[in-house]
Amino acid sequence: MAEPPHSRTPIIDRNSAPVLDSPEEVLTTMTSDGKRRWMYPVKSKGRFLNRRRVVGFVLVLVYLLMPVIKIGGKPGILLDFAHREFAILGMVFYPTDTLLLMFFMIGTLLSVILFTALLGRVWCGWGCPQTVYLEFVFRPIERLIEGKENVRRRRDNGPWTFDKVWRKTLKLSIYLIISLALAHTFVAYFVGWSNLLSWVTSSPSEHSGFFFMMAITTGLIMFDFTVFREQMCTIACPYARMQSVLLDPDSLIVSYDPTRGEPRGKRSKKNANVKQGDCIDCGACVRTCTTGIDIREGLQMECIACTQCIDACDTIMDRIGLPYGLIRYTSENAIFRKKARILRVRTVIYALLFVGMATALTILISSRGSYDINVGRSVGDPYMVLPDNTVANRLRFRVRNQTPNATSFNISASAPDSVELRIVGATPIELASAEMKRVEVWVVIPQSAFDDGEQEGRFVLEFSDGVEEEVSFVLLGPK
Repeated sequence: MAEPPHSRTPIIDRNSAPVLDSPEEVLTTMTSDGKRRWMYPVKSKGRFLNRRRVVGFVLVLVYLLMPVIKIGGKPGILLDFAHREFAILGMVFYPTDTLLLMFFMIGTLLSVILFTALLGRVWCGWGCPQTVYLEFVFRPIERLIEGKENVRRRRDNGPWTFDKVWRKTLKLSIYLIISLALAHTFVAYFVGWSNLLSWVTSSPSEHSGFFFMMAITTGLIMFDFTVFREQMCTIACPYARMQSVLLDPDSLIVSYDPTRGEPRGKRSKKNANVKQGDCIDCGACVRTCTTGIDIREGLQMECIACTQCIDACDTIMDRIGLPYGLIRYTSENAIFRKKARILRVRTVIYALLFVGMATALTILISSRGSYDINVGRSVGDPYMVLPDNTVANRLRFRVRNQTPNATSFNISASAPDSVELRIVGATPIELASAEMKRVEVWVVIPQSAFDDGEQEGRFVLEFSDGVEEEVSFVLLGPK
């Protein structure tokens, strides 16, 4: 989807809205000389803000509680790379579940592509942690301490006074506390909440690496929500660049209706007889934009579909007695009175691929056993001929307990005949929940049992919970 030209229509109120005055100023957060242009978006109350606030508060609770709550004895989400264990909503995945993880990741990517083609950047405006925390945690605190946007702008541009210092100090102190909390929550996703509490309550010298990592994470979060802010969405996040490929004229976007709004202009007695559109060029949609764009110029990379411009415009329409919807959720085809389609070639293909991946993932999960068993040959000679004219194969059984309960198991052989197993270590083998053990077993059979140097061996693993698993492995011997 083509982006609008960089030459932008000047906004009337230059003191309250970012304006791109020349074609060189291609970013709303940067001036032509490379300096940072700070955003002071005005909060616009309305039905979409109320809905986003409810969704945002629910998501904040979800983000904070996922590493804390237990589902099936494991945290809601745990990405423990150190121990190669990944718990997601009660399902525990291990490195041996590579196929499951691959289907899960591909399915997640396809869902992003599908929902973007259908609903645009709804994730960015409604569900992304960057947007949720910035708009419903950090900016409300800033407004509470430093005042409204016009007051804050004047204070920031003015000299350093006692009033400015104590407000900034209080705000940054609260930001630091919140950043610490978010950093601990973020790290808990990777180490588990119980480990995190143990490290926090112990001496820093015992876990210096953890404290260094926590300091770095806290600093990055503090920098993001204090300084970087909307630039995370407009500069750093690759999703903004992807949308030009994923969207089409039928995708749902936040858009201004030029067929209704143009020609725009102020209403007065002097131009009462001049044909005008519904847009009165008040600039409210620009003043409220969190990334500083003018939605009236069409779809732009910086738009995160936060719907603040919709609430701002609806408020103005209500005041001048015109219907809502000059800025609304719609598609380009619907705006220009063309036939809008939900089902189209790309969405059908995306949906079929997503359903296929989801089906494959469901089948793999449902067929996943309670125990993951793998048999391999130990390092060394493939076989040994013993003095009593028998042949020994040294095998290694790798068994992982994928259930939430501890268990034990024994290994026996069902084929070939006259086979003898010599297990290295005590039996039965104890196995805690999620534990993986390697058990070395000598398989001894008569030399006469080999046919052309090979013989299939079948082994039965009997677990204390009544589960029996049979595996086979080719045994080697002399021809």
